[in-house]
Amino acid sequence: MKTQLIGTTGVQASRVALGVMRMDALTDAQAVDLVTHAIGLGIDYFDTADIYGFQVHRNHASSEIFGKAWHAAGIERNRIQIQTKFGIVFDHDRRGVARYDYSAKQLVSSLDAELKALRTDYVDSVLLHRIDALVELDELAQVCSRLLSSGKVRCFGVSNMGPWQIEMLQAALGQRLEIDQLQFGLMHTQMIDAEVYMNTDGIAAADKTGGILPYSRLKGMTIQAWSPFQSGTEYGPFVDNPHFRQLNGALADAADIYGSNKEAIAAAWILRHPANIQIIAGTTSVQRLERICSGADITLDRQIWWDLYSAAGHRLP
Repeated sequence: MKTQLIGTTGVQASRVALGVMRMDALTDAQAVDLVTHAIGLGIDYFDTADIYGFQVHRNHASSEIFGKAWHAAGIERNRIQIQTKFGIVFDHDRRGVARYDYSAKQLVSSLDAELKALRTDYVDSVLLHRIDALVELDELAQVCSRLLSSGKVRCFGVSNMGPWQIEMLQAALGQRLEIDQLQFGLMHTQMIDAEVYMNTDGIAAADKTGGILPYSRLKGMTIQAWSPFQSGTEYGPFVDNPHFRQLNGALADAADIYGSNKEAIAAAWILRHPANIQIIAGTTSVQRLERICSGADITLDRQIWWDLYSAAGHRLP
């Protein structure tokens, strides 16, 4: 497994990380097997969040299963990097978001519960999950400073934020925001579209990203791609999905060229970008995780990269 730097921390991590959002659906034995295989594939970065536990409708549930799994697998804590996210208050009874909350009380209690669930006394990184429109910047700066000085957090980042939101937070914080976790993949290409369609007419030219891709590169922030294989439609994942024949045909052609598989090519498409985007693979299938990870060893030809972009339905102006 190839590695990459995380932000400006100087820390190296696997280019493919394992997202444990759905781990609450696994038995303890299945979770141990998945984590063990992930380690065997070279994955050393694991992503979770306080609200993950959608199968059992309980906060911290997936983190709890993962915490038990890495301990049961006999993995030394310093061999892995654990990342969590906080700031969303999810109502599992109503199955929806109640609010976004960066208050000190919410963030501290959430992180303490996560550390307990994960069976660790620190996380390598914690991300502010979505922007809190009511954020009190001074309060946020104080709580982040406390968490850092306490040793409970080693670095901070954000998720689902654009440049101006990051700039606002960064102006108040004494620590660099090193990561921005964003949805990205062949069927979710707004960051690329914003550059390709610059100075053109029509709806495709509307920039919904705020220029986050070049911003992240200039600032040395690591973009992490979540749900990289989702189509963004009611049809779900696009690989081997008959609703996306042209894209799957292009993936199959590329897989033949590289002696690989479609999921590896879809992963390689993300990893080919010079922004050094890290993939968050949220699968619970060992076999699928193996196929995805094999994409880290493929460097796509430029034309093949653009052909895949076009096959996904993105017309070049």
